Amino acid sequence: MLNFTPQELNAIFLSLKIASIAVILALPLAIWVAWILSRKQFWGKSILNGIVHLPLVLPPVVIGYLLLISMAKRGVIGQYLWNWFEFSFSFSWKGAVLASMVMAFPLMVRSIRLALDAVDTKLEQAARTLGASPLKVFFTLNLPLSFSGIVAGAVLGFARSLGEFGATITFVSNIPNQTQTIPAALFTFIETPDGEMAAARLCLVAITISLIALFCSEWLAERQKRYAKT
Repeated sequence: MLNFTPQELNAIFLSLKIASIAVILALPLAIWVAWILSRKQFWGKSILNGIVHLPLVLPPVVIGYLLLISMAKRGVIGQYLWNWFEFSFSFSWKGAVLASMVMAFPLMVRSIRLALDAVDTKLEQAARTLGASPLKVFFTLNLPLSFSGIVAGAVLGFARSLGEFGATITFVSNIPNQTQTIPAALFTFIETPDGEMAAARLCLVAITISLIALFCSEWLAERQKRYAKT
């Protein structure tokens, strides 16, 4: 039987909390950006696409450093958040959420955009011909038909957030009970004498959570397919 220490339990619950909030906050923006990249033609589209996917090619530590100099208390943006609202991302779980959002965002956008690209634009044209507004077409046509891609994007974002390490530890450090997620706790236990068992337990938990998320994604996608056929 697995006997988790309080530090391990805190790391597990904090990781689930951060990954869930990151996906919930990033998903609406990811859908909107994916729709723009899929349906709109405008100057600078390639630039926007490159910026969105930049976290995929940059080292996570670089992303963490950019967040640190921009969103910390004395950062370019963070100083105003602190002076006006006394709110700070640095060295708190909120900063870990922001780092996870940034790292997961391109995966979510890419998955959703591929689903939107697969939707026949002739259906949208027919709906507009029948008098449907662009907003109604989006909510009654685009979203239902790209549901599987949205679910896949959310699962990918959750898994990426759950495994985020480099950007998080650079931006908010590795503080037990505050910013120490499963990857950070794993790193700590690996570097600690006699910490192999604790690291193994956390590794098992991470694998289990990821498998559950994937199974839920497949179940929702299959349910959506059956619903679409009826």
